[in-house]
Amino acid sequence: MHEGNAKAVGCDGKEKEMKAINHSAARTSTSLMSIVFVALVGATVLFVAGHAQSSTLHDAAHDMRHATGFPCH
Repeated sequence: MHEGNAKAVGCDGKEKEMKAINHSAARTSTSLMSIVFVALVGATVLFVAGHAQSSTLHDAAHDMRHATGFPCH
């Protein structure tokens, strides 16, 4: 190793020092919006599934199994 690169770091040895990058935590409003969005999507799925006919849900699940290549019969 060359004497000039004795304190170099990194895989190519060109960096002279390591710098820590501090990122601020996510804002509370953004995480709250995410939670509200996920809860809304979940409630919508439950509402739609709760009001659908059982044969419709079965057909949708059956078609999805075929689309993903999962053997079902």
